Amino acid sequence: MQRVLCAPTLTTVTDTPEIPPRPAVPAAPPIRQMDARSLRGLAHPLRMRILELLRLDGPDTATGLGGRLGENTGTVSWHLRHLAAHGFIEEETDRGTRRERWWRAVRVATHLDTAGFREDPDTRGALSVYVHELVQQHFHRVADYLTEDWDAEWRDAGTLAQWHDLRLTPAQLAAMNAELAEVVARYRAAARSAPGDGAPDGQPVLVQLQSFPRKERGAR
Repeated sequence: MQRVLCAPTLTTVTDTPEIPPRPAVPAAPPIRQMDARSLRGLAHPLRMRILELLRLDGPDTATGLGGRLGENTGTVSWHLRHLAAHGFIEEETDRGTRRERWWRAVRVATHLDTAGFREDPDTRGALSVYVHELVQQHFHRVADYLTEDWDAEWRDAGTLAQWHDLRLTPAQLAAMNAELAEVVARYRAAARSAPGDGAPDGQPVLVQLQSFPRKERGAR
Protein backbone atom coordinates (compact mmCIF):
# COMPACT_ATOMS: atom_id res chain seq x y z
CA MET A 1 0.00 0.00 0.00
CA GLN A 2 1.29 3.41 -0.91
CA ARG A 3 0.23 6.10 1.56
CA VAL A 4 0.72 9.83 1.27
CA LEU A 5 -0.01 11.89 4.36
CA CYS A 6 -1.22 15.45 3.92
CA ALA A 7 -4.23 15.78 3.98
CA PRO A 8 -47.32 15.84 16.68
CA THR A 9 -45.80 17.51 19.82
CA LEU A 10 -46.97 15.99 23.13
CA THR A 11 -46.93 17.88 26.43
CA THR A 12 -46.73 15.93 29.68
CA VAL A 13 -46.31 16.79 33.37
CA THR A 14 -43.52 14.89 35.05
CA ASP A 15 -41.32 15.05 38.13
CA THR A 16 -38.22 14.23 36.13
CA PRO A 17 -36.30 16.74 34.01
CA GLU A 18 -37.65 17.13 30.53
CA ILE A 19 -35.53 15.40 27.92
CA PRO A 20 -35.37 17.41 24.70
CA PRO A 21 -36.53 15.50 21.66
CA ARG A 22 -33.81 14.09 19.45
CA PRO A 23 -33.48 15.95 16.17
CA ALA A 24 -34.91 14.18 13.19
CA VAL A 25 -32.30 12.49 11.05
CA PRO A 26 -32.41 13.91 7.54
CA ALA A 27 -33.26 11.28 4.99
CA ALA A 28 -30.65 10.27 2.47
CA PRO A 29 -31.04 12.17 -0.78
CA PRO A 30 -33.06 10.48 -3.52
CA ILE A 31 -31.17 8.90 -6.36
CA ARG A 32 -31.54 10.36 -9.84
CA GLN A 33 -30.74 8.05 -12.70
CA MET A 34 -29.13 10.12 -15.42
CA ASP A 35 -30.78 9.78 -18.83
CA ALA A 36 -29.61 11.03 -22.22
CA ARG A 37 -31.32 14.40 -21.85
CA SER A 38 -29.91 15.14 -18.41
CA LEU A 39 -26.47 13.97 -19.49
CA ARG A 40 -26.44 16.34 -22.44
CA GLY A 41 -27.74 19.10 -20.18
CA LEU A 42 -24.91 18.70 -17.69
CA ALA A 43 -22.00 17.72 -19.92
CA HIS A 44 -20.32 21.09 -20.23
CA PRO A 45 -17.13 21.99 -18.33
CA LEU A 46 -18.42 25.30 -16.97
CA ARG A 47 -21.82 23.90 -15.99
CA MET A 48 -20.14 21.05 -14.15
CA ARG A 49 -17.84 23.43 -12.30
CA ILE A 50 -20.81 25.64 -11.34
CA LEU A 51 -22.72 22.63 -10.02
CA GLU A 52 -19.67 21.44 -8.12
CA LEU A 53 -19.31 24.78 -6.32
CA LEU A 54 -23.00 24.87 -5.41
CA ARG A 55 -22.81 21.33 -4.06
CA LEU A 56 -19.64 21.86 -2.07
CA ASP A 57 -20.09 25.40 -0.77
CA GLY A 58 -23.83 26.03 -0.85
CA PRO A 59 -26.01 28.64 -2.57
CA ASP A 60 -24.53 31.48 -4.55
CA THR A 61 -25.37 34.08 -7.20
CA ALA A 62 -24.22 34.42 -10.77
CA THR A 63 -22.04 37.31 -9.70
CA GLY A 64 -20.43 35.32 -6.89
CA LEU A 65 -19.88 32.28 -9.06
CA GLY A 66 -18.53 34.38 -11.90
CA GLY A 67 -15.96 35.93 -9.61
CA ARG A 68 -14.82 32.57 -8.31
CA LEU A 69 -14.63 31.02 -11.75
CA GLY A 70 -13.23 34.00 -13.61
CA GLU A 71 -16.24 34.07 -15.92
CA ASN A 72 -18.61 36.77 -17.14
CA THR A 73 -21.75 37.07 -15.00
CA GLY A 74 -24.01 36.90 -18.05
CA THR A 75 -22.38 33.66 -19.18
CA VAL A 76 -22.74 32.13 -15.72
CA SER A 77 -26.40 33.23 -15.58
CA TRP A 78 -27.11 31.47 -18.87
CA HIS A 79 -25.57 28.23 -17.62
CA LEU A 80 -27.41 28.52 -14.30
CA ARG A 81 -30.73 28.71 -16.14
CA HIS A 82 -29.69 25.72 -18.22
CA LEU A 83 -28.87 23.68 -15.11
CA ALA A 84 -32.22 24.69 -13.56
CA ALA A 85 -34.10 23.65 -16.70
CA HIS A 86 -32.58 20.17 -16.37
CA GLY A 87 -33.37 19.91 -12.64
CA PHE A 88 -29.86 20.06 -11.25
CA ILE A 89 -30.29 23.35 -9.38
CA GLU A 90 -33.16 25.51 -8.16
CA GLU A 91 -33.66 29.12 -7.21
CA GLU A 92 -33.88 30.19 -3.59
CA THR A 93 -37.04 32.25 -4.04
CA ASP A 94 -37.01 33.61 -0.45
CA ARG A 95 -33.59 35.12 -0.93
CA GLY A 96 -32.13 37.79 -3.14
CA THR A 97 -33.79 40.26 -5.47
CA ARG A 98 -35.04 40.36 -9.04
CA ARG A 99 -31.61 41.50 -10.12
CA GLU A 100 -29.61 39.13 -7.94
CA ARG A 101 -30.98 35.59 -7.86
CA TRP A 102 -29.61 32.93 -5.53
CA TRP A 103 -29.25 29.34 -6.70
CA ARG A 104 -28.71 26.08 -4.85
CA ALA A 105 -28.01 22.54 -5.92
CA VAL A 106 -30.96 20.17 -5.78
CA ARG A 107 -30.40 17.63 -3.01
CA VAL A 108 -30.15 14.45 -5.03
CA ALA A 109 -27.56 11.77 -5.67
CA THR A 110 -26.92 11.30 -9.37
CA HIS A 111 -26.17 7.89 -10.82
CA LEU A 112 -24.86 7.33 -14.33
CA ASP A 113 -24.56 3.93 -16.00
CA THR A 114 -22.07 4.67 -18.76
CA ALA A 115 -22.76 1.38 -20.56
CA GLY A 116 -26.05 2.74 -21.80
CA PHE A 117 -24.42 5.62 -23.68
CA ARG A 118 -21.11 4.38 -25.09
CA GLU A 119 -22.60 2.96 -28.30
CA ASP A 120 -25.07 5.79 -28.88
CA PRO A 121 -23.56 8.34 -31.27
CA ASP A 122 -25.96 11.02 -30.00
CA THR A 123 -24.68 10.77 -26.43
CA ARG A 124 -21.15 9.42 -26.79
CA GLY A 125 -19.69 12.91 -27.09
CA ALA A 126 -21.58 14.19 -24.05
CA LEU A 127 -20.45 11.14 -22.08
CA SER A 128 -16.84 11.81 -23.00
CA VAL A 129 -17.07 15.44 -21.86
CA TYR A 130 -18.81 14.46 -18.63
CA VAL A 131 -16.34 11.74 -17.67
CA HIS A 132 -13.31 13.86 -18.57
CA GLU A 133 -14.51 16.81 -16.51
CA LEU A 134 -15.44 14.55 -13.58
CA VAL A 135 -11.94 13.09 -13.51
CA GLN A 136 -10.46 16.58 -13.68
CA GLN A 137 -12.60 17.68 -10.73
CA HIS A 138 -11.39 14.73 -8.66
CA PHE A 139 -7.78 15.41 -9.60
CA HIS A 140 -7.96 19.10 -8.69
CA ARG A 141 -9.59 18.35 -5.33
CA VAL A 142 -6.69 16.06 -4.43
CA ALA A 143 -4.13 18.54 -5.75
CA ASP A 144 -5.69 21.34 -3.69
CA TYR A 145 -5.54 19.18 -0.57
CA LEU A 146 -1.87 18.43 -1.09
CA THR A 147 -0.93 22.08 -1.50
CA GLU A 148 -3.16 23.58 1.22
CA ASP A 149 -1.82 24.43 4.68
CA TRP A 150 -3.27 22.05 7.27
CA ASP A 151 -2.19 21.49 10.85
CA ALA A 152 -0.48 18.21 11.70
CA GLU A 153 -3.62 16.53 13.08
CA TRP A 154 -5.60 17.03 9.86
CA ARG A 155 -2.62 16.42 7.61
CA ASP A 156 -1.94 13.05 9.23
CA ALA A 157 -5.64 12.08 9.15
CA GLY A 158 -5.86 12.37 5.39
CA THR A 159 -4.50 9.74 3.09
CA LEU A 160 -4.01 8.85 -0.54
CA ALA A 161 -3.70 5.11 -0.78
CA GLN A 162 -3.13 2.56 -3.50
CA TRP A 163 -3.02 -1.22 -3.22
CA HIS A 164 -1.54 -2.86 -6.30
CA ASP A 165 -1.33 -6.56 -5.36
CA LEU A 166 -5.00 -7.58 -5.67
CA ARG A 167 -6.30 -10.10 -8.20
CA LEU A 168 -10.10 -10.14 -8.16
CA THR A 169 -12.96 -11.44 -10.25
CA PRO A 170 -15.63 -8.98 -11.43
CA ALA A 171 -17.93 -10.28 -8.68
CA GLN A 172 -15.25 -9.77 -6.03
CA LEU A 173 -14.48 -6.25 -7.24
CA ALA A 174 -18.16 -5.34 -7.19
CA ALA A 175 -18.54 -6.82 -3.69
CA MET A 176 -15.52 -4.91 -2.39
CA ASN A 177 -16.86 -1.64 -3.78
CA ALA A 178 -20.26 -2.33 -2.19
CA GLU A 179 -18.64 -2.96 1.21
CA LEU A 180 -16.58 0.24 0.99
CA ALA A 181 -19.69 2.20 0.02
CA GLU A 182 -21.47 0.77 3.09
CA VAL A 183 -18.69 2.09 5.36
CA VAL A 184 -19.01 5.60 3.90
CA ALA A 185 -22.81 5.40 4.15
CA ARG A 186 -22.52 4.56 7.87
CA TYR A 187 -20.41 7.64 8.55
CA ARG A 188 -22.73 9.83 6.43
CA ALA A 189 -25.72 8.63 8.47
CA ALA A 190 -23.90 9.42 11.71
CA ALA A 191 -23.05 12.90 10.46
CA ARG A 192 -26.65 13.57 9.43
CA SER A 193 -27.93 12.50 12.85
CA ALA A 194 -25.54 14.78 14.75
CA PRO A 195 -27.17 17.89 16.27
CA GLY A 196 -26.45 21.25 14.73
CA ASP A 197 -23.45 21.21 12.46
CA GLY A 198 -21.97 18.08 14.00
CA ALA A 199 -18.67 17.93 15.83
CA PRO A 200 -17.38 21.45 16.63
CA ASP A 201 -13.90 20.52 15.44
CA GLY A 202 -15.13 18.79 12.30
CA GLN A 203 -14.35 19.79 8.74
CA PRO A 204 -16.10 18.96 5.46
CA VAL A 205 -14.53 15.75 4.19
CA LEU A 206 -14.34 14.44 0.63
CA VAL A 207 -14.10 10.71 0.04
CA GLN A 208 -12.83 9.54 -3.32
CA LEU A 209 -12.85 5.85 -4.14
CA GLN A 210 -11.20 4.67 -7.31
CA SER A 211 -11.07 0.96 -8.01
CA PHE A 212 -10.93 -0.61 -11.45
CA PRO A 213 -9.24 -3.46 -13.31
CA ARG A 214 -5.81 -2.95 -14.88
CA LYS A 215 -4.77 -4.63 -18.10
CA GLU A 216 -1.55 -6.57 -17.74
CA ARG A 217 1.32 -5.86 -20.10
CA GLY A 218 0.70 -8.79 -22.42
CA ALA A 219 -3.00 -7.97 -22.73
CA ARG A 220 -2.61 -4.35 -23.79
